[in-house]
Amino acid sequence: MKSLLKRKVFTALMMLCYGALSAQTISFKITKRYLNLPVSQTQERGIMQFKIDDKLERSFKIRLAAQPEYWVFCDMAALQGKTITISYDGKSEGLSKIYQDDKIAGQDSLYREKNRPQFHFSTRRGWINDPNGMIFYEGEYHLFYQHNPYEREWENMSWGHAVSKDMVHWEELPTALSPDAMGTMFSGSTVIDYQNTAGFNRGNIPAMIAFFTVDNPEKEVQCMAYSLDKGRTWTKYDKNPLIDSKAKWNSRDTRDPRVFWYKPGNHWVMVFNERDGHSIYTSKNLKEWKYESHVTGFWECPDLFELPIDGNKNKTKWVMYGASATYMIGDFDGKTFTPESGKHYYTTGSIYAAQTFTNMPQSDPRRVQIGWGRIAQPAMPFNHMMLLPTELRLRTTKNGLRLTSLPVKETEQLFTTVGQWTSLKAVDANEKLKTLPSLERFRIKTKIKLSHATSAGVSLWGQRLLDYDLNSNRVNGVFYSPEDMTSMEIMADIYVDKTSVEVFIDNGAYSYSFERKPSNSKDGLVFWGNNIEIKDLTLYTAKSIWE
Repeated sequence: MKSLLKRKVFTALMMLCYGALSAQTISFKITKRYLNLPVSQTQERGIMQFKIDDKLERSFKIRLAAQPEYWVFCDMAALQGKTITISYDGKSEGLSKIYQDDKIAGQDSLYREKNRPQFHFSTRRGWINDPNGMIFYEGEYHLFYQHNPYEREWENMSWGHAVSKDMVHWEELPTALSPDAMGTMFSGSTVIDYQNTAGFNRGNIPAMIAFFTVDNPEKEVQCMAYSLDKGRTWTKYDKNPLIDSKAKWNSRDTRDPRVFWYKPGNHWVMVFNERDGHSIYTSKNLKEWKYESHVTGFWECPDLFELPIDGNKNKTKWVMYGASATYMIGDFDGKTFTPESGKHYYTTGSIYAAQTFTNMPQSDPRRVQIGWGRIAQPAMPFNHMMLLPTELRLRTTKNGLRLTSLPVKETEQLFTTVGQWTSLKAVDANEKLKTLPSLERFRIKTKIKLSHATSAGVSLWGQRLLDYDLNSNRVNGVFYSPEDMTSMEIMADIYVDKTSVEVFIDNGAYSYSFERKPSNSKDGLVFWGNNIEIKDLTLYTAKSIWE
């Protein structure tokens, strides 16, 4: 009631101060941190523009509504004291509902919403997809991501931004890169230019430089921007674009630049998707790029990195992968990647467009990845999420070198052991499962030995979290062959959040993720399978990263 009264007073003051305005336009002075905008998915999109002194400040599409389903916001901290004019070319009834406040609408219930992931990152409002620009710098892990700040569905592609001290607890910052006259901001990467090769550094402050794709109806081009305040504000390079693949190859779909420093060659490398795979370019100054080579068979969001074999830093191989999480293993000489093995997969399910952190501290040589979890949060003012950060390793197996993936050690702080047992029959294990205080969010770690059963697993309310079919070598429908086929055992580490399930099989040899489905089943959390033995069982409760 108090919030409604504030909005009515604010609207009346606007009309008194600025006179009767057209139905499509309002103007007022920015005096608060946030501008709250009413949205409904039932409305058609219109174009909203902010102008200051007749100069366009931003333009975006929004489903403005007089009767909102939810609210989104604009962070106006950088525009304090300025008078803005807002125009909207759609149904204008919602203009009168826009209001300023030092809180976002719904702040009191933020991170406690019904379908809010509790130990996975999700944005305060709006849509997210690909992680972008993941980098560690001066004690902070930066997670940028594809973001629509103005709606729970895809549009207005921008770079959202969050920072963390531990890759677990995140603080969301204002949008880093927003659409401009060239187009919208698609995926990319960031680097720290310690040697000032691009000339953007200021004194002893090295530039954080972002590389991204600009998308418009005609083509996609590769561009850059730089920051001198740890990614809080950005300046786009005035000579963008850097690479125009349509001019070179007559190819429109050319995106997702992944840039890194190749120390042996003393040059920068850019890998990005064009034509039918990943192209490799090199540069000395981050501005002028030379085409070097091409690897076919990938689509979108490349990554290319070196990993030690079985932890031996003196024996390494390079890994190249794409958005679908398939990968090749091979050698890289700074200009050409030569595949030796693959394509393989190490993870399936909801994951897409995963990226790894660059610039990790010398004391921490891990290769840590975060993937987009394509898992919806129904009826929420936000949509989709990031999966758990995982460490990638190269391990020698009976089939050759393979990637493994396990949650980083920092996630352990979230989980508290509430029970641990060995050598249980299924009926006894199911009694132990009932000791979990809540099935809202939890973790279960187990090893199952099959006997006469050809399949076995774990279900939650009838949904199979783990379904291992020994006869056809399938885990939840995907082919998987354990290292030791004679043991008839499978290990699973299962993470269940409000809307998602992530499962890591046999110490990360294979992993998968999917949407947690509501069910009317009365079974709760149970083991199933004929004559199975639960060799190990550990139950954990899960803390919220937002508390």
